[in-house]
Amino acid sequence: MDTTIAWTLEAVDGTVLHLEHTGFKLDTPMGEQAFQGMGNGWPGVLSRIDGVLVDAARA
Repeated sequence: MDTTIAWTLEAVDGTVLHLEHTGFKLDTPMGEQAFQGMGNGWPGVLSRIDGVLVDAARA
């Protein structure tokens, strides 16, 4: 599977991280399964990144 993840930082009263994950072939079972899996997985990944950044800012 060939997907693309784009991370963008935006300065808005601090910094906002934007994530875009594209390239899923939703007309195939594997593409649909991957899309669903990542849709459920990204919130957890992003919350862990947020925690690391908060800890780093305190150090």
